[in-house]
Amino acid sequence: MRKNAILLIGLAFAGLQTTAQQVKEPDRTPKEWTTPYQPFQIAGNLYYVGTSDLTSYLITTPEGNILINTGLAASASQIKANIEALGFKFADTKILLTNQAHYDHMGAMAAIKKATGAQLMINEKDAPVVRDGGSSDFELGGHGSTFAPVKPDRLLRDRDTISLGGMHLVILNHPGHTKGSCSYQFTVKDKNRSWNVLIANMPTIISDRKFSAIKAYPEIAKDFAYTLQAMKQLTFDIWLAAHASQFALHSKHKPGDAYNPAAFSGRKDYDASLQELQASYDKKMKTEK
Repeated sequence: MRKNAILLIGLAFAGLQTTAQQVKEPDRTPKEWTTPYQPFQIAGNLYYVGTSDLTSYLITTPEGNILINTGLAASASQIKANIEALGFKFADTKILLTNQAHYDHMGAMAAIKKATGAQLMINEKDAPVVRDGGSSDFELGGHGSTFAPVKPDRLLRDRDTISLGGMHLVILNHPGHTKGSCSYQFTVKDKNRSWNVLIANMPTIISDRKFSAIKAYPEIAKDFAYTLQAMKQLTFDIWLAAHASQFALHSKHKPGDAYNPAAFSGRKDYDASLQELQASYDKKMKTEK
């Protein structure tokens, strides 16, 4: 890596310290959100570079790499170290994506964007929250920025395609958890076969308020209903999620395990998770009556 690139990355991380003084992440976060996790190859050119529970995914291509999710602000250095531990250059990150505009997935986004010069692409429904660092979020907002505000370079809509170096990711609108929560679907290949991958944003309900009381998001009940139905119809070979705990990463892969994409195949636990989320939604809807 050239000296000026190293300097740029160093300055960006130093800038994160300054930005952090103006940003207030919630005080209590699970320790698993910052606990380091050994990076590994999931399938083909798809890699895990996140923490023990906050997932970050690296998709490598001949024209640069795509990074999905950046964890908390403190995760920037961990993600960089994980990418480099796999033998890739952090500076080769060209596109940044997220499953949702919450601080636990956007925390390091501004710093990584500044360090690498990557293009940030955001679902248009989450763009306002991304621009103000979460302060206008319908549930977690109202207390200032919880992550460093950042300006998107491209606004995405349902079924848009993100392309780089022969990779083509399709964004799927799965709103409810945030207004612009989304999943990504794409194909990766190894020497044996192709894998249809889904990185899912599971539609968890984080508000204790009645849906009808959430005036800043009047479509929330309808959006959750849409997402639950849409996600049940998806087909895939491998599924992953925005949190490692949501797809039982630690029972499917242990640090040091051999390459085994099949560990993440199947949909039994995916369907079971959606059934639980549907039950939570149905229970909440009963309170609306």
